[in-house]
Amino acid sequence: MTYQETINYLYTRLPMFSRIGAAAYKKDLHNTIALCSFLDNPQQKIKSVHIAGTNGKGSVSHQLAAVFQAAGYKTGLYTSPHLRDFRERIRVDGAMVDTSYVVGFVERIMPIADEIEPSFFEITVAMAFDYFTRQDVDIAIIETGLGGRFDSTNIIIPELSVITNIGWDHVNILGDTLPAIAAEKAGIIKPGIPVVIGEALPETSQVFMDAAARANAPIIFAEEQRKAIDWKYQSSELVVEVVKLGTDEKNFYHLDLTGIYQTRNLVTTLEALHQLWLQGWNLHETQIKNGLKKVKKLTGLHGRWEVIRHHPEVVLDVAHNAEGMQQVLQQVELIDPAHLHIVLGMVKDKDINRVLALLPTHARYYFTQARIPRALDAGLLKQQANAFGLHGESYGEVNAAVKAAIAEAKKEDLVLVCGSVFVVGEVALE
Repeated sequence: MTYQETINYLYTRLPMFSRIGAAAYKKDLHNTIALCSFLDNPQQKIKSVHIAGTNGKGSVSHQLAAVFQAAGYKTGLYTSPHLRDFRERIRVDGAMVDTSYVVGFVERIMPIADEIEPSFFEITVAMAFDYFTRQDVDIAIIETGLGGRFDSTNIIIPELSVITNIGWDHVNILGDTLPAIAAEKAGIIKPGIPVVIGEALPETSQVFMDAAARANAPIIFAEEQRKAIDWKYQSSELVVEVVKLGTDEKNFYHLDLTGIYQTRNLVTTLEALHQLWLQGWNLHETQIKNGLKKVKKLTGLHGRWEVIRHHPEVVLDVAHNAEGMQQVLQQVELIDPAHLHIVLGMVKDKDINRVLALLPTHARYYFTQARIPRALDAGLLKQQANAFGLHGESYGEVNAAVKAAIAEAKKEDLVLVCGSVFVVGEVALE
């Protein structure tokens, strides 16, 4: 098989959540266990950190990976979904998995794949574990897909578990209350393994404490340990002042991820790193600061308040649920552009009305759709948005919408592209 034939096999033959949604999600770990057993259980041969959450888990995963790399550790990073290239999902020290390995892996597992018919995600998780083992990584940062309890990644015994936050997303799969969603995410808590909770709500804190108590797992709430007390922009960096609560200790961190919502993720990351340091990992303040300054360079992260053009400023952000959109809109308010242009595309199975209710009516909209079956038709999105007082034109292709927005915008305006990872992934970079 060629690499392209291999990718076509993965995308078209296997159930893929990004394409078909909930029908690809399996509420058990049988296939992942069977695949990994076939591969001689590579997940048991690597040390790892496991990260779940509604928002921020991708940023925290990349921040942790960058710091480990800066500290000299050979670092695996598994994240999903990808923006442009399948190989973004599996990296070692920032370098994407080799195409030859992907081809060889798929050919190797075809006999068992024909037998058990695994999903796209189940295969990619097994692929990551196998690749990290063959690369002999010192540590692997593993991001869950969605949920936690039945997520394919949840067969590892990590050094540390991290749950960034809980919000309204994937309610058709994870539950229609925040405690129910929290219970699914808490499924990554393992017996005796410490867990860091990034942001907790009154209705979710007890869920986490109960799950940790059942597992006899130490639980640490990051917000009770540190607080970001101030931030500013300086030389294309976000500079955040963080205080360790109950002490006089303060530190300034320079982030190349410049979304203001990264101040929350930073607190989670710092506590996770502290817990790992307590376990004996060589993660000192200088290395932490060096890693956080170069997350994008070290790990290849994109799509988090990513400025791709100036005059007008064009920003890509993968915000796609209510909580994520709220954070992005807070940044828009602080920037206070002359006029706001929003290129918006969403998928059918999101709580679209909850997002539309947050969006500003004064913006001009360019409704569009990604090239995946789950994408909501741009014309239908426009109709739905009109009911919320959001107006603009619809475009059948992402880059047509982006070009229209740039053509309409003045130099002092802001063009924001958001609503779906898949929309952001299709934007042609200049």
